[in-house]
Amino acid sequence: MHLKKYLPILYWLPSYSQGKLKGDLSAGLTVGVMLIPQGMAYAMLAGLPPIYGLYASTIPLMLYAVFGTSRQLAVGPVAMDSLLVASGVGVLASAGSDRFIMLAITLALMVGVIQLVLGVLKLGFLVNFLSLPVISGFTSAAALIIGLNQLKHLLGVEIAGSNQVHKIIYETAVNIQSTHLLTLALGISGIILIALAKKINKSLPGPLLAVAASILAVYFLHLDEQGVKIVKEVPEGLPSPVFPEFTISDLRALLPTAFTISLIGFMEAIAVAKSVQARHRDYKIDANQELIALGFANMVGALFRSFPVTGGFSRTAVNNQAGAKTGMASVFSASLIILTLLFLTPLFYYLPQAILSSVILVAISGLIDYKQVVALWKTDKRDFSMLLITFLTTLAMGIAEGIALGVILSLGVVLYQSSYPHVAILGKIPGKNIFRNIERYPDAEVRPDLLIFRFDAALFFANSLFFQTFVEGQVSLKTGLKMVIVNAEAIHYLDSTAIRMLRDVITYLRERDIEIAFAGVRGPVRDILVKNQMVKKLGQNRFFENTKSAVDYYEHGGLNRENDIHFQTNVKAAFKGRRS
Repeated sequence: MHLKKYLPILYWLPSYSQGKLKGDLSAGLTVGVMLIPQGMAYAMLAGLPPIYGLYASTIPLMLYAVFGTSRQLAVGPVAMDSLLVASGVGVLASAGSDRFIMLAITLALMVGVIQLVLGVLKLGFLVNFLSLPVISGFTSAAALIIGLNQLKHLLGVEIAGSNQVHKIIYETAVNIQSTHLLTLALGISGIILIALAKKINKSLPGPLLAVAASILAVYFLHLDEQGVKIVKEVPEGLPSPVFPEFTISDLRALLPTAFTISLIGFMEAIAVAKSVQARHRDYKIDANQELIALGFANMVGALFRSFPVTGGFSRTAVNNQAGAKTGMASVFSASLIILTLLFLTPLFYYLPQAILSSVILVAISGLIDYKQVVALWKTDKRDFSMLLITFLTTLAMGIAEGIALGVILSLGVVLYQSSYPHVAILGKIPGKNIFRNIERYPDAEVRPDLLIFRFDAALFFANSLFFQTFVEGQVSLKTGLKMVIVNAEAIHYLDSTAIRMLRDVITYLRERDIEIAFAGVRGPVRDILVKNQMVKKLGQNRFFENTKSAVDYYEHGGLNRENDIHFQTNVKAAFKGRRS
């Protein structure tokens, strides 16, 4: 059982049947056919020769099939990681150069090591610090940057690549008069063909149809002699194992990009894996094991000339629709790529670069989530603001800067919400023994001699001052206040700072002849209060099972310590009886 946890293939392989084989074979070949043009296109996007996209579509797929917990996730090159490779490595070497290639492979090795370590240490939760609005804003901006970077291939002109949108637009405007119309027509035709194929049937290999049609057009019409740029020589054969050459300064320079790709790649993979798994009840996704699987895929893949890979949205959807049942589908996809490398690479000599750009443009069009923007505008202006800030920052400053700001914004929101949680002043609903938020229930009765409030968060160092300030502020507003009742049902944790603050609050209130009581205290919080002598300081008769019991205590003269004995038995039972 322990071995199966780290080798999920052992769950499904022993019971593998002919019934699963049919679906896996069909899905594997379908995704493999998609991967051929997509892999080459994404390699070009990353600044690498197209053949490296095929290298990245072999060993990583097989390794994920062994270590991954998703049985439908299609691993391989993706647009986002490719652009991050281009922007991260591009500042250190010229795109396509031997040094650029070696650094891109080194980056895959670093990404693999980081993901593997994060998985072993069970740190998959780190991705939770990127909120959905931030992810959506970043992804939409990155999609625009990816698309604009393809204009040079689509227009057939020389445009300097950049990850800042204003620079790309400026360069395009300067060079647009040099547009090669035949190249543009070919690229637009490719986009239309791929989009139509997708609309007719999502399992149709639109990119491969566009690739095949364009190769035939260039070959028979001699379009390359008329200025259409083609891929030309594509190396034949499997990649030979190599350990990338790098220096310590290279590692330091690549580290920020490596961490970015590690987290973004994992986030993309886990999101699509969970989405597909929701339709299959025969297995579960383990986030930390997914990190380990992606780590092995990238780390070992780098030794076979792969650049960073992760799970792709479109290929995974096709994989699932085509009937994939297990990771064997990925093995079949990788096998098809290996056959292509061994025997079919000469066929891609006449492949136009504009068609590879068409493949990328259609693929990234789905990354721009305008529906999320509209929904947030209507429902949550704060989240909309986070999305907009991340989007504009990524467009104006670049991919890495956009992600960094997104993380800071996400953490900032968490810190703000922790430091200033929701607090509700409670009042009694007329004719009922229940207490509700007076802002939501305007008819709720509020007594001048009682302050009842609910604190909706853990009480710790980040919000202790807020709690104290709130209590002192309410005390200053109320005349004739005799008792403060804290509904603690939502407080699930106290730290030492909160304990010290509570002592100060108790002292502050008693100096003004105001008592304090707690209602609905959870078991773990009661344990903390007991250990810190807070129960002894207040007395067990200041802790109640619910707000009504605390109010009853006050109304029956509980503040007169001679009358406390009437409540001791019931309160003590309530305090010790419930442990949750």
